[in-house]
Amino acid sequence: MVKNPGTTENGGPTAVTPPLLSIQQVTRVFGGLVALSAVSFSVAAGEIVSLIGPNGAGKTTFFNCVTGVAAPTAGAIFFRGEEITALAPHEITRKGIARTFQNIRLFGPLSVIENVMIGRYIRSALPTMGTTLGALFRSRTFLQKERQLKTRSAELLDFVGLADRANVAARHLAYGEQRRLEIARALGADPGLLLLDEPAAGMNPTETQSLMTLVGQIRAQGITPFLIEHNMKMVMGISDRVIVFDHGIKIAEGAPDTIRNNPQVIEAYLGSGAPATAARTVV
Repeated sequence: MVKNPGTTENGGPTAVTPPLLSIQQVTRVFGGLVALSAVSFSVAAGEIVSLIGPNGAGKTTFFNCVTGVAAPTAGAIFFRGEEITALAPHEITRKGIARTFQNIRLFGPLSVIENVMIGRYIRSALPTMGTTLGALFRSRTFLQKERQLKTRSAELLDFVGLADRANVAARHLAYGEQRRLEIARALGADPGLLLLDEPAAGMNPTETQSLMTLVGQIRAQGITPFLIEHNMKMVMGISDRVIVFDHGIKIAEGAPDTIRNNPQVIEAYLGSGAPATAARTVV
């Protein structure tokens, strides 16, 4: 039996605040492939955690399990002490978990601000009937909601540095700007936990440094960032803790300096027989 991290063995409440995210023995199998094998760890509110590992280590599969895109084959996931393992993606988003994607998934023909408004919709929409009739008859309530939605979306664009691009089609943004737009859209859901899947992929050093600053600003807003990232300079520069996957198994967890010199991590990236000094190549 999987125990809620906010309860005692007999089911009573504990005096300890449960972690923001608790992963308990999560396994995901695709046919005969074990993508995740009994993974367990937790994330505390306010810490920046990065998940690293070679390609194919199971990192994105793990994010998919947390967000309901792919249900775990076994194990349990708790968010703020509540089990979310079997919930649908939209239900998990309403609970307070939002994400970006490894491959950018914007609505290209729509404007930048419309993309953010879509992300915000889950927090601000009227009931379906109210939305439909309100749109047809332009009711006062509908117009008020629409103004609030657009105002908040504009604030989020300003937060990520895209205020002057609000009316540009998303497909016309530069690559780094598209990454920032994805973050703004995810922030529209008012998450407590923001999962960022390779946010620095394809960015130049200047853009990456700016992104590192943005991640810190997101945390300052009371949102907990959790990253998958291959840019080791970024990982080591902003993370409070680093978790390492290899072939679906968690092989290491700890502070950046500890991970930098971990022999298992060096072997996972460079192969067996790599000298300890090769850690500099990894990070």
